[in-house]
Amino acid sequence: MVVVSALLDKIQGEAYAEDIREEYEEIREEYLDSLADRKYRTIKEARDEKFRIDFVLEPPPQPNFVGIKEFACADLAKIAEYIDWKPFFEVWQLRGKYPNRSYPNIFKDETVGVEAKKLFADAEAMLKDIIANKKLVAKGVYSIFPAAQVDDDDIAVYDPEDPSKEMGRYYGLRQQAEKMDPTDPYYCLSDFIAPKSTGIKDHIGAFAVSCGFGTEEMCAEFAKDHDDYSDIMVKALADRLAEAYAELIHEEVRKDAWGYAKDEALTATQMHQLKYNGIRPAPGYPSQPDHDEKVFMWKSMDVKAKTGIDLTESLAMLPAASVSGLMFAHPKSQYFAVGKITKEQVISYAERKSVEVTRAETWLGPILGYETE
Repeated sequence: MVVVSALLDKIQGEAYAEDIREEYEEIREEYLDSLADRKYRTIKEARDEKFRIDFVLEPPPQPNFVGIKEFACADLAKIAEYIDWKPFFEVWQLRGKYPNRSYPNIFKDETVGVEAKKLFADAEAMLKDIIANKKLVAKGVYSIFPAAQVDDDDIAVYDPEDPSKEMGRYYGLRQQAEKMDPTDPYYCLSDFIAPKSTGIKDHIGAFAVSCGFGTEEMCAEFAKDHDDYSDIMVKALADRLAEAYAELIHEEVRKDAWGYAKDEALTATQMHQLKYNGIRPAPGYPSQPDHDEKVFMWKSMDVKAKTGIDLTESLAMLPAASVSGLMFAHPKSQYFAVGKITKEQVISYAERKSVEVTRAETWLGPILGYETE
């Protein structure tokens, strides 16, 4: 139980830290999903015991740039330098045994090493062709807007042209499952933004990127030749490139646009291991499990018009090889998992978002700590 609780507080949104992920996946089904007797804090208690930052003593970093920046056709060769190859091999169900789980150590694995090396050679050849002949197109957009914590769990976002004008809100969800250590706080993403009542200027970032433009055309050609292998390969590579693009964009924000880590000198591997300052959690993942939060993100940055990245009715991104998320700069910000929540919080969440409780329950189904009617 203690191990599960500790891991849940460390899980990241879109790409778990490698060592934590391995542990988490191995124990989740056995311990987590069967905790019928789990105890919860009331939402008031959880808010009273929230994670607190003294924003006077530790003021939020002020950005060098405020507004929206878009990229019509980014450099795929540069993006490729940021690829995390470990998930690529998992697509093909190739997993080495410790200590050969990661790239490039997987090539040393007695069981899958030879196959992994051949697969990687094919991937490199296709990637080289994609880059040389511009067969995929990378597009993206990011924003940094004034923001403030409001109503305990939410983040108000303001117009960069008129910081007194609220554009909309990101609605937060707070941990409620009782902690094993009574001194542990109950996290919500809003904890990492300065409260409006303090008058301290703070900001929030957001981004949406894709390397999937051109994927359908490539796959159509492979389909003519009944080449399923290449079809899967290009989709897997497009996914890896999109995640790499998110890594590249986040680095630019940290070092230049926000500038709070201008002297950062991390390798791509260190970035994949979350060694950077700040976080970039994604809607629909553990820190904010509601995909519906993408709607305001898309509206605030005019994502579809600026990039062509669209949202389906189920709020999946199109092209599929796309990544989006928020960006928090405060050094005390950290990844966490909301975990299971009670109906009391769902009611509060629905009221703040002005939606029906049943709609909120639909989007939050996987984290509900109770049975719905």
